Amino acid sequence: VQLQASGGGLVQAGDSKRVSCEASGRTFNSYVMAWFRQTPGKEREFVAGIRRTGSNTLYADSVKGRFTISRDNAKNTVSLQMNSLKPEDTAVYYCAARLASDINIFARAYDDWGQGTLVTVSS
Repeated sequence: VQLQASGGGLVQAGDSKRVSCEASGRTFNSYVMAWFRQTPGKEREFVAGIRRTGSNTLYADSVKGRFTISRDNAKNTVSLQMNSLKPEDTAVYYCAARLASDINIFARAYDDWGQGTLVTVSS
């Protein structure tokens, strides 16, 4: 599946931001979807994941209670609503797809990746 992320930009600490990812193809609902993020010199970090029907989600401790992942299988999209943003949330955010039924927190478990969208949170 091909993924196209969008919605990044510059916000201030405490603000909200929504990033989205649109997938091509007719089998989007076969994929577990996730968001990862990466900063220079660091490995890609799991942020949130959602199962194929949207029935289950998983979040990194660092974003739990502030971020919400959702998907719309009719529109082939997955989104990440980010609230109460902090400067340490600054990163390139990537959407990822995994042809499986379970959410995995490791980047190597994902088959397809979007190009990334930069979110910058100023203090």
